[in-house]
Amino acid sequence: MSLRSVVLSPRSLADELQQRSFTSRQAEAFLSVLRTADVLDRMAAAALKPHGLTPTQYNVLRILRGAGADGRMMHEIGERLVNHDPDVTRLVDRMEKRGLLRRERLADDRRCVKAFITPEGRALVDRLDAPIHELHLAAFRDLGAGEQKALIEALGRVREAVEGVVSR
Repeated sequence: MSLRSVVLSPRSLADELQQRSFTSRQAEAFLSVLRTADVLDRMAAAALKPHGLTPTQYNVLRILRGAGADGRMMHEIGERLVNHDPDVTRLVDRMEKRGLLRRERLADDRRCVKAFITPEGRALVDRLDAPIHELHLAAFRDLGAGEQKALIEALGRVREAVEGVVSR
């Protein structure tokens, strides 16, 4: 093994977890995806914390910004979240108290509630665009465009393969 490969090789998952081996290549891949997702989530959380947001709250603001003046039904927000949150109502309650969004009951069906981003919420998510873009660049700086595309496609195939196994 050359010195170059030692210096450039990422630490193995087995080393990180202090594990000798895995039961299968699939088990190693599964744990590697989970470990990487955790690292990326902590990275995002650290970037958002000074702004008083969690990654899930940031995701809600992005969803509502994308919805524009039409807003989104509460169940639609839950369906669109990157990370499943079983209590979207409580999440939205906290954000509404901070003035980041507002809710309205539909006139024709009072059981249905829509959420809308406020100017304060829009300003916050807009301010975060550049720092979050920098975070994305930093996270994938060691992967070329082809590797990034291959990673996106491979993870998409994994999601498709397990679709329906776990309901959101």
